Amino acid sequence: MAGKSVEQWFQEYGESHQNPLNKTIHWICVPAITACVIALLWDLPRPGFMGQSPFLNWGVIMVVLSILFYLRLSVSLAIGMLLFSAAVIAGIIAYEKLGISPVYQLALVVFVVAWIGQFIGHKIEGKKPSFFQDIQFLLIGPIWLLGFLYRKLGIAY
Repeated sequence: MAGKSVEQWFQEYGESHQNPLNKTIHWICVPAITACVIALLWDLPRPGFMGQSPFLNWGVIMVVLSILFYLRLSVSLAIGMLLFSAAVIAGIIAYEKLGISPVYQLALVVFVVAWIGQFIGHKIEGKKPSFFQDIQFLLIGPIWLLGFLYRKLGIAY
């Protein structure tokens, strides 16, 4: 049995994202949550087999695994998410250089606030978040937004 196409995922995801305010909230919260997940995983302790490389950590492993998921659906969307993820990683490195606090502390606060925003959006929408139906929708949200950008820019996916 073949998996769902990207358009099928987008159609199902879009069913619980019709309200304009909920959509606006998602434009803010979904990228924030995605970035925070990378940052939180970035700061997790690493076992010795990962060595001393700052780029061999749980955040990068999650990015690689998610890009593999996206490649099954669309090469161009996978490239877009790779670029987004690279920008997030650059932001994490820049934040670490500031030495204000560990990146996980900021990421945890933003993560919680963004999820509160998401649930407020779905309360307004009157529908449960899609990931209650299928956990894979947690990976679909970011490319659903990217798909909107691609359509506006005339980029095929």
